[in-house]
Formats: sequence, C-alpha cells, structure tokens
Amino acid sequence: MEPLQFDFNQILSTSMILFAIIDILGSIPIIISLRKKAGHIQSEKATIVATAIMIIFLFGGKAVLNVIGVDVQSFAIAGSLVIFFIAMEMVLGIHFFRDEAPETVSIVPLAFPLIAGAGSLTTLLSLKTEYRTENILIGILLNMVFVYFVLKNTSRLEKMLGKTGLNVLRKSFGVILLAIAIKLFRTNTGL
Repeated sequence: MEPLQFDFNQILSTSMILFAIIDILGSIPIIISLRKKAGHIQSEKATIVATAIMIIFLFGGKAVLNVIGVDVQSFAIAGSLVIFFIAMEMVLGIHFFRDEAPETVSIVPLAFPLIAGAGSLTTLLSLKTEYRTENILIGILLNMVFVYFVLKNTSRLEKMLGKTGLNVLRKSFGVILLAIAIKLFRTNTGL
C-alpha cells in the first residue's frame, strides 16, 4: 500500500475545481425555493448524503455505473435533465417537484443532483486521473463544509437579498442553470 502524499497544490486545485462545479453560491435561489416548497431543508442530511455520494463515486464511480449498466455519458445526460427541469421552474415559475416531502427534498434534488450532480461526479472521475485520491478527498470535504455553511444560512442570505433580489437571482441563475444543463446534454450526446 502506498503511503499518503498530501500536496497543498493538489488540494487547492481540486477544491477550486469542485467549488466551481458544485457552485453552491449560485444555487442559493434554488435552495431557498426548495425550502419554501418543502417547509424545511435538512442541511445536515443533505450535506452528509452529498458527501457520501461523492466519496463513493470517487472510489468506485465507474464500477458502480458498470454494475447497473450505465455509462458515464448516460449518467451525465440524466443529471442534465433533472437540472433542466429545476432551471425551468426557476425561469418560468412552473412547478415539477410539487409534492416533495421535506425528507426527500433534502436528498433529491438537493443532495443529488444539485450538490453531488452529474457535473461534480464526472469531474471526480476526471480528477482521479490527474490527482492523488487523498488530495481529492480533502477537496471534497472542504467543499462540503462550505456547502453546509451555505445551507444553514439560507434564511440570513434570503433576508439580505430581499424579495426583489431573490427574484432577480432566481431568474438569472435559472438561465445559467439551463445553460449548464444544455451544455452537459450536448457534451454527452455529441450534438
């Protein structure tokens, strides 16, 4: 067994890449919207589930997908469709995730695919080819601490932004999320 080799540069790189892909700050309007629909979001549960999904995927992502007979591209396309519908809710005000219970909203669509989505999971597979696993693991954990902080403070962030600020953010990030979904779809279908 190889000894652990922690590298600050690798930790910083993986943390920044995952931060950009997870984009928890950009997801604030979605989180607030989900919380309003469900009444409550379980920050701890969402963070733990997202962390577990990412760690499991880091160590056995391709194997897990192979077992269920799904390739990485199909997985990314499925994630892009869920992100697409969330974005459509934000932009058009149409509600797809209507009857979600608070317990399930914390897991789907928050923990997966919003936090630990197709983008972050496929990024983990890519990072594993360039960086040491222990450094990627620390990058995941650092991001999840920040995610937890944001999830816990959405009420404060909502008060700071106000109703108009939230509506502008929701529509703006909805369009951005829509673009991300379409890019994920196009990249993985070859269109």
